[in-house]
Amino acid sequence: MAVKKLLKDEATEEKGEHARMASFVGAMAIADLVKTTLGPKGMDKILQSTGRGYNVTVTNDGATILKSLHIDNPAAKVLVDISKVQDDEVGDGTTSVVVLAGELLREAEKLVNAKIHPMTIISGYRMAAECARNALLEKVVDNKLDAEKFKADLMKIAMTTLSSKILSQDKEHFAKLAVDAVMRLKGSTNLEAIQIIKKTGGSLKDSFLDEGFILDKKIGVGQPKRIENAKILVANTAMDTDKVKIYGARVRVDSMSKVAEIEVAEKEKMREKVQKIINHGINCFVNRQLIYNFPEELFADAGVLAIEHADFDGIERLALVTGGEIASTFDNPESVKLGHCKLIEEIMIGEDKLIHFSGVEMGQACTIVLRGASPHILDEAERSLHDALCVLSQTVNDSRVLFGGGWPEMVMAKAVDELARKTPGKRSHAIEAFSHALVAIPTIIADNAGLDSAELISQLRAEHYKEGSTAGIDVISGSVGDMAELGISESFKVKQGVLLSATEAAEMILRVDEIITCAPRRREDHM
Repeated sequence: MAVKKLLKDEATEEKGEHARMASFVGAMAIADLVKTTLGPKGMDKILQSTGRGYNVTVTNDGATILKSLHIDNPAAKVLVDISKVQDDEVGDGTTSVVVLAGELLREAEKLVNAKIHPMTIISGYRMAAECARNALLEKVVDNKLDAEKFKADLMKIAMTTLSSKILSQDKEHFAKLAVDAVMRLKGSTNLEAIQIIKKTGGSLKDSFLDEGFILDKKIGVGQPKRIENAKILVANTAMDTDKVKIYGARVRVDSMSKVAEIEVAEKEKMREKVQKIINHGINCFVNRQLIYNFPEELFADAGVLAIEHADFDGIERLALVTGGEIASTFDNPESVKLGHCKLIEEIMIGEDKLIHFSGVEMGQACTIVLRGASPHILDEAERSLHDALCVLSQTVNDSRVLFGGGWPEMVMAKAVDELARKTPGKRSHAIEAFSHALVAIPTIIADNAGLDSAELISQLRAEHYKEGSTAGIDVISGSVGDMAELGISESFKVKQGVLLSATEAAEMILRVDEIITCAPRRREDHM
């Protein structure tokens, strides 16, 4: 006897062709959404939230756009996740990875309609991805041993990464900032030591790199404005205990003089705490929480610079770069690790006063101060710069470099095409489809620049059949250009991440033959 109904009411299931169609359509729709942001002439998107304050974000960063979308289609969610992973792993290529996965699925749809089994397609895609990766590995350049050339490579990579972002007008200036900041890290990929401060006013060109650490706070009244050879105690403790802190406590007194006694006792308690802190032999005290007027006065009398209410991110980073630890109890001065720096002074950026720590213990620490016309521009500039910093820090570790501008895709497509000709059976169709999907990336770059992509790509393909060609798309002149001359370079790690992530995501979606949507949980009435 057949089971009439297996799933609960309101649960839905799609099978076979329908499920596959739903997956393909969802994934391709997401790819088409971010497709227009690809390349140096890519356009931006405005994301407006409907929550409180109607926040507006203007961006062309694939990961930021996709993170902000609430998506219903399960296959589309897979693509959103791979773009997030690409963003966390290497920082750049977030749009390329989604577009490539979308194109692979577009090609797979045609093959499925031609009655080729998904497993055959997956097997072909696997062979093609391996072949494409090996083709890139043969062409990589590694200048790790030559410091001058390596720095030039880093500059080119930074300028290529920034050329598709809002900073493209001043890309040389920002590329230099990013390379200098990453070179200070001496091979570490911990970007915590690079702080980015955004200050409205001025233009993007006025942004600069500052050695040391800048804390976005003002120095209190009556306190020293400049301290040399500072010993810094970074703390997270309540400095407002001149109030009874036991909630719900009621104190009954029989005269006003008793109230005065309580107040005196509280002040004494506070004075003891401040004395304990001063006994650490410090001349700068940075607190995460508020410091009330009375303790602030005591610190000023002792000649200690007290900074209150530093944001948590700020004090964590400050503790890291000055070599101190965040303390919350002060009974054992010998067990507390103090931070050190050569000079603390107040500086002005635009209209605002900030506190500058120079000569910090962690030599690689630095601060990039971004200036710009509005908060939206600054947010987008920070995202762009963060992408460049991520790519550069990864490249310092894995110093293999490729040319950019659609050159790697054409190299891979050529190798994959040759493999398709040698492979017998239905798999060869899948391998050929993989090659078409790779060529789609330079095609989209050309389309976004308003160029004739069919003409350009056919010229580019002909160029690549010559030995040792370095041809790619030059969107500025609108023709096929020499990537070596133009200095357009990309990190091998980014390209490898794009290729492997997109292939795996496409495989995963191809395997689907049924989508089951659960019934929504109902609220149970306990009346």
